Amino acid sequence: MSSSTLSEGRKQFIVDGVTQDCRADGRRCIDFRRFQIETGIVSNTNGSARLRQYGTDVLVGIKAEIGQPKQERSNTGHLEFYVDCSSYNTTEIDGHIGDFTTQLTKSLERIYDSENVLDLKSLTIIAGEQVWVLYIDAVVLECCGNLLDCISIAVKAALYNTRIPGVSVNDEEGVLELEISDDPNDEKKLSIDKVPVIVSCNKIGHRYVVDATQEEECCSSGRLLIAVNDRNNICSLQKSGTGSLDPSTIFEMIETARQAAVPLNQELLQTLKREERSNNDKCGFFAN
Repeated sequence: MSSSTLSEGRKQFIVDGVTQDCRADGRRCIDFRRFQIETGIVSNTNGSARLRQYGTDVLVGIKAEIGQPKQERSNTGHLEFYVDCSSYNTTEIDGHIGDFTTQLTKSLERIYDSENVLDLKSLTIIAGEQVWVLYIDAVVLECCGNLLDCISIAVKAALYNTRIPGVSVNDEEGVLELEISDDPNDEKKLSIDKVPVIVSCNKIGHRYVVDATQEEECCSSGRLLIAVNDRNNICSLQKSGTGSLDPSTIFEMIETARQAAVPLNQELLQTLKREERSNNDKCGFFAN
């Protein structure tokens, strides 16, 4: 949605509400909207998740394939992201769809393809030669604001759902051969203890809001993307948008994001564990 589509009166109404910690939909500045998570819904993947939040619908699938390590990280696996917004109503996006998806993809790669976020060494098969590469595809079906945060929640749920097959290495006459096990009991889970969710903190007036609607994003004078994990540690900071942010503003936005991330991470993990215990692919939760 373009900022030009909002009337000045509507913009002022949104800013005034944020100032009083009462947004247009009744939420406080640090509240996330209700959403549902489903996992294990794409059969030809190693892990998948779907997030639905009012008008937002995001599907994430993860495929694990054997490949070569990156030259600068020869003893670890790595992640490859791709975001597809072709099913989303592109008339709502300012600029070209290609630039928009590229920006989303690069933001995800900078945050998640790191040993500080995921145990990439556990993806090593033969050091320096063969590793697991996780191809993470995110399809945006609908969007009602705060898209990157929604994708990050779906990515974390899909990583929790991902199972990596066991691999045996056979050395016959000096030739190494890899054999991938098809035994479900030989699969391993990924640890998501350090995997963050992204909390985009938008400056509106003199206050900051998380999980902004499209209208609120149009009123934002600056945005900071803050990745926060289960331990409430900051994993990454990225500035987005054209507005400037002074240092004191950044510190306040970080604290706002951390406050919002605590219940978000806790509820997501509890829900995923409940789903795993009940062997039920459908679940939903409400983050306050």
